[in-house]
Amino acid sequence: MKFDIVIIGGGLVGAVLALALTDSGLKIALVESRSPLSVPVDNSWDSRVYAISPGSAVLLKKLGVWQRLSNARVTPVYEMQVFGDDGAAHLDFSAYDTGLTELAFIAESRQLHSAVWDSLKQRENDLTIFCPAQCVSIVWNESQADLQLADGSLLEAALIVGADGLNSWVRKQAEVESSQHSYKQIGVVANFNTELSHRNIAHQWFRRDGVLALLPLPNKMVSMVWSTSEERAQLLIGLPETELCHQVSEAAYGALGRLQLVTPPAAFPLNFVHVKKLVQPRLALIGDAAHGIHPLAGQGVNLGLRDARTLAATLMARTSQTDCGDYRLLRRYERARKEDILAMELATDSLQKLFNNANPTLARLRNLGLGITNQLPLVKNRLIQHALN
Repeated sequence: MKFDIVIIGGGLVGAVLALALTDSGLKIALVESRSPLSVPVDNSWDSRVYAISPGSAVLLKKLGVWQRLSNARVTPVYEMQVFGDDGAAHLDFSAYDTGLTELAFIAESRQLHSAVWDSLKQRENDLTIFCPAQCVSIVWNESQADLQLADGSLLEAALIVGADGLNSWVRKQAEVESSQHSYKQIGVVANFNTELSHRNIAHQWFRRDGVLALLPLPNKMVSMVWSTSEERAQLLIGLPETELCHQVSEAAYGALGRLQLVTPPAAFPLNFVHVKKLVQPRLALIGDAAHGIHPLAGQGVNLGLRDARTLAATLMARTSQTDCGDYRLLRRYERARKEDILAMELATDSLQKLFNNANPTLARLRNLGLGITNQLPLVKNRLIQHALN
């Protein structure tokens, strides 16, 4: 089977790219190994959420995805309050102060994936979906790439897009060089009912044992993301419900009062991945296959959606260039994304290392830096604008 583009990985970023290319006139295939997520019949809450930037929301709305989300399950963020680990330093961001409607939207992973795949299924005349399907091998040559599936199918493509996550099989098959390290931290996530209203404010505390974030959900609910040491994470996961609620409330300095657990805690390891090249002839990488950052800024999914948006725009603006896998064409995508990715990698990795350090001098300096930044509106606005795209 011949295609212009085969996208490997049907997670949020890969599926959004497929959706963005359905009107391009190109012959597209999407290969995903697992059945797509669906919303449970009982409409229970998902403990894993995304902080969707306004720019990403515009993209999803343009593709008809955002409209499929229930307003009752999406929460706008009007302010963000960041606290240092000395109990005094803080940094506040406000949508109102910067002339914006909101800083971000908090949406559940499962709801978003379901909405994207529902949109894809309505466009099946414009693309071919292989799901569930296992990839066996890829062979690249000068004129095309040949992808072999486990069921014996052979897909020939001008371009392979790797959107298959942090431990990308596509990246390994293409022998793309990458550097990575473990933060030796675990991200613990759970949802809680709160005694006090969150007032659509996202809270984040830099702590000696990691970073705790409480993100607003509908009504008086919050989503917790606690990035902490592996030992501390295992302790949190094993706590009785009442003790977990007490420890989270205490770590948040009682900002939202007493807590009541809504979803059981889940955990995922935190790793940094820097990929040396986003493209090769007949190959492009997007999303977590192209970069892996610490979740302290909540920007991982937005970084990936900007990849998808830029790659789709590059391919659709190719004019007389008919070969989607041409290296010179793909280099336009890489150049357009390089600065954004490097800036986010540097910022998140540096902040994690800065606050995950017991040196008392560094502790004073990092908290002083938060306080000084909070007094500089131009600097704050610059930080906000970068996160809005």
